[in-house]
Amino acid sequence: MPTSSASAHTTDSTKSSSGGVQSLERAFDLLERMADAGGEVGLSELSASSGLPLPTIHRLMRTLVVCGYVRQQSNRRYALGPRLIRLGESASRLLGTWARPYLARLVEETGETANMALLDGDEIVYVAQVPSKHSMRMFTEVGRRVLPHSTGVGKALLADFPADEVRALLARTGMPAATDKTIITPDGFLAALDEVRTLGYAVDDNEQEIGVRCLAVSVPNSPTAAAISISGPAGRVTETATERIVPVLQQVAVELSEALASSGAGG
Repeated sequence: MPTSSASAHTTDSTKSSSGGVQSLERAFDLLERMADAGGEVGLSELSASSGLPLPTIHRLMRTLVVCGYVRQQSNRRYALGPRLIRLGESASRLLGTWARPYLARLVEETGETANMALLDGDEIVYVAQVPSKHSMRMFTEVGRRVLPHSTGVGKALLADFPADEVRALLARTGMPAATDKTIITPDGFLAALDEVRTLGYAVDDNEQEIGVRCLAVSVPNSPTAAAISISGPAGRVTETATERIVPVLQQVAVELSEALASSGAGG
């Protein structure tokens, strides 16, 4: 039963065409639009992008502010609020848990360590890993953060971003060299992203750690930008092995995407 101030306005509290509550759908849509805009927007920008009238947006934002999911800045613009951090951290952990059976399949079929990573702000964060059964294997601590330019998952995640957004990210993070193979120029990295789009997968060839090669693909239509990868010694993850491993990576990414979509629909 409606309890918020929006309940007096039938346009906000009526059922949507999907059978849900329209005001909730609109509130989450506004949060996602704020995230897409970098986390801070004005009401007029939200009205222009969403097509909703200003009074409706104002009511929804006021409710989100009261709940702590949005805060109003001194310049009267609105920013994503701190309560979203806890939700995001919990969701990231659950996403990693959900992915583990798919990563285990990657290990079984490729023999190498499998990882899942997300783009969190300007950094890559690893949220799940299943280690290889080989005695010589790669290990990345879950929760570890790295910069995107030196990783296969970073390339896979940024391949679909507009070039100007990639350049802005690289300007913020810098491009420190992890090894002498690390790409350290924006033009070089953008060229690598062109190659990812052409090939359908990304490669980290000794760029994060000497002696280690990584193959990565993005998870299509993931609720947040996500990628899966395998990593192993360069002597095992050869060009010949790449031809065998990449189709497995791509298939598992599609199946994981479908599983995430169906779990969302069923929830």
